[in-house]
Amino acid sequence: MKVRYKELYEKEIIPALQKQHGYKNKHEIPRLEKIVVNMGVGEATQNKAFLESAANDLGLITGQKAMVTKARKSNASFKIRDGQAIGLKVTLRGARMYEFLDRLVTIAMPRIRDFRGINGRSFDGRGNYAVGVKEHFIFPEIVFDKVDKVLGMDIVICTTAKTDAEAKDLLKGFKLPFRN
Repeated sequence: MKVRYKELYEKEIIPALQKQHGYKNKHEIPRLEKIVVNMGVGEATQNKAFLESAANDLGLITGQKAMVTKARKSNASFKIRDGQAIGLKVTLRGARMYEFLDRLVTIAMPRIRDFRGINGRSFDGRGNYAVGVKEHFIFPEIVFDKVDKVLGMDIVICTTAKTDAEAKDLLKGFKLPFRN
C-alpha cells in the first residue's frame, strides 16, 4: 500500500528541512511520531448506546478500533464516578497515521464551515501540535443523516522535533493550512 504523505515526506520534506535547518545527520530531521485522536463523550454516563455509536464513528474516521477512556476521579458536579466511561481515543502510527493526516488536510478541513486556516500557535513547546474539531461529520465516512449528536474531537500530532519552529516547518511541508 503506497501512502501519499509518506512519499511526500521522503521526497520533498526531508530535503527541504535539511536545507532550511542545516541538519548533518538524517536522524536529526524531525518526523511524525503518532497522531492521537481523542473524543470526549460525557453523555455516555446516561446512555451506553451513545458511547457505542461514537466509538463506531471514531472507528470509521480513523480506520482503527477506538479505546474507551475512563474517569480517574469521581466528580459530583459532572455526575461522574471513578471508572466510568467518559471518552474515546485512538493512537495512529505508521501508514494509518499518514493516511489519516492526508484525509484530514485534503478532504476534512476544506469541509469546515467558514474555515480560514488553523491556529499556528497551538504547539506545546516540545514540537507537538493540537487542533480541535467541533464537528465530526466533516469526515466523508460519516453519513450526516445518521448522526445522533454532533461530536467534537481533539487531534494531537506528535513529532520528534525539538522546537516548535521545527515542528511548524515540518507540518507546513505536509500542507497543514496555518493562518497567517
